[in-house]
Amino acid sequence: MNKTPRNFKPLIKLMAILLISLAVGGIWLVKNGEKGNFQETSPSSGQNPDFALHVTEALDIEKLKSYGLPIIIDFGADSCIPCKEMAPVLKELNETLRGRAIVRFVDVWKNRNLAEGYPLRTIPTQFFFDKEGKPFTPSDSTGVSMQKYSSKDTKAHIFTLHEGGLTKEQLLGVLGEMGME
Repeated sequence: MNKTPRNFKPLIKLMAILLISLAVGGIWLVKNGEKGNFQETSPSSGQNPDFALHVTEALDIEKLKSYGLPIIIDFGADSCIPCKEMAPVLKELNETLRGRAIVRFVDVWKNRNLAEGYPLRTIPTQFFFDKEGKPFTPSDSTGVSMQKYSSKDTKAHIFTLHEGGLTKEQLLGVLGEMGME
């Protein structure tokens, strides 16, 4: 008779449970990794969530300003055509300029509340803050038309924005003028 000894049966059961658990965990990792959520939101990834591209919680703009880096916040939507055209540019700049600039994206169709307090009329719209944390004051040399918003009460400059899509070259030009090193 070719029977498995009794002392191996618990070990075989344990190995089967372990293999099933690993398979389920692997499937979960693959699915979440494809969505792009796993690496950016995982605290163990070693990445500062303030520098992640996708914004899913209220922006702490004062904290972002404290880094002393130029900031671009793009308000758009994953399903808007001009926003889709800008998405790869924003992703590339977010990844390649870490430590030199902050590039963030807010999907206002998925997270409407995150646009509160910002003068949005259309998407995509980008907001710009220089490396001192002040609303960017553009020169005519950027070649990008921007709008400045001031407080009704104090007349202080509070926002600089651009409505519509921008190219990588345009964004890099603006970042350079905003003090990116």
